[in-house]
Amino acid sequence: MTSDTDPSTPHSPEAPEPPAPLPPVVPSDGVPGVLTDADALARYADKVAAGHGPVALDAERASGYRYSQRAYLVQVRREGAGSALIDPIALPDLSLLDTAIGETEWILHAATQDLACLAEVGLRPRALFDTELAGRLLGRERVSLAALVASELGLGLEKGHGATDWSLRPLSAAQLRYAVLDVEPLPALRDVLADALATAGKDEFARQEFHALLTFAPRDRGDEGWRRLSGIHRVRKPRNLAVARELWIERDTIARDKDVAVGRLLPDASIVAVATQVPESLDALLATKEFHGRGAHRYARRWWQAIERAVTMATDALPATNPPPSGPPPPRAWADRNPPAFARWEAARTVIAGLSETHEIPAENLLTPELLRRLAWEPPDSLDPADMRTVLRQAGARDWQADLVVPPLAAAWASAGPS
Repeated sequence: MTSDTDPSTPHSPEAPEPPAPLPPVVPSDGVPGVLTDADALARYADKVAAGHGPVALDAERASGYRYSQRAYLVQVRREGAGSALIDPIALPDLSLLDTAIGETEWILHAATQDLACLAEVGLRPRALFDTELAGRLLGRERVSLAALVASELGLGLEKGHGATDWSLRPLSAAQLRYAVLDVEPLPALRDVLADALATAGKDEFARQEFHALLTFAPRDRGDEGWRRLSGIHRVRKPRNLAVARELWIERDTIARDKDVAVGRLLPDASIVAVATQVPESLDALLATKEFHGRGAHRYARRWWQAIERAVTMATDALPATNPPPSGPPPPRAWADRNPPAFARWEAARTVIAGLSETHEIPAENLLTPELLRRLAWEPPDSLDPADMRTVLRQAGARDWQADLVVPPLAAAWASAGPS
């Protein structure tokens, strides 16, 4: 008997065939022109009012280019009305369209990214379905729109223009095609995901999550946004921190006035470098190696004035090196500082990880990490499941989350010992 291969010759298995490309999503009505006048908007609103089924919406912003998070293009689709691309610069009030939609369910992908900018132009949902959140609740590994269109519909979604500057006019044909494709597959995707949620027994989870989104508001970042500068941990002295703070405030003021993204005006790295070195003159500032950006030289005198304010600031006005804590410290410090809290944290992580695996839901969707940390650091007075459930609900957890999390968490914390 002879072998099919010579054992003296290295053998490499053939590389697997690459997967066949998915058929692309194609705009069913072609790529529409952009609506820029009130009469055209009114005609489309009439079509939406007469259409059927949910309404798919999306918005394009100019993140990375502009300070504001306003919408620079709004995409809409409803069966019976077709797709529309609306210019909210020319048409800043879309309340007529909002009235036409009425109580009809919206379909959004990653709703929290678009709800605020859509509200700015008068569009507010009364009911919604978030395809990204549905994918998360179903335990899908990848939940981008393109990934879900591929996994659930077997179609390829053309991407590539999401990071372009949507504030520029005119918009290119490629941008318009990209934009309409963001709403074209949403109705079909919504139906497939809704069926999957029902089959998995998670439709009530989704209903509660979607209802909560109706009152979503962007998180208030507080008064000390400058402390989130990338690399600020390298600035340690109060006077240097004051330089960083004043530069951040000046940058934010200019960026807001000019509607320019802060990073394009002056990068965080430049602010941190200057705050660390504190140049002694305007010339020294301009000679600082790390000081660059589109606005570095253009607004040089304003940067220097900010530095002077910090350098001459009274000592009692300097920022604290360690700001007052706004929540529990990082859990890595708990083992020595608060051993009972650390035991609760470790037990809670085990519980949430187990629930995540059992129900195929990401841990952060079962209970937000911030809420879990706060509960572990300062637990409820009572570990009675009914009392814990009340505490979780008051902290913003949904009923379905409390139902899943409280029984095993209460049992685990009872076993972890006294607080």
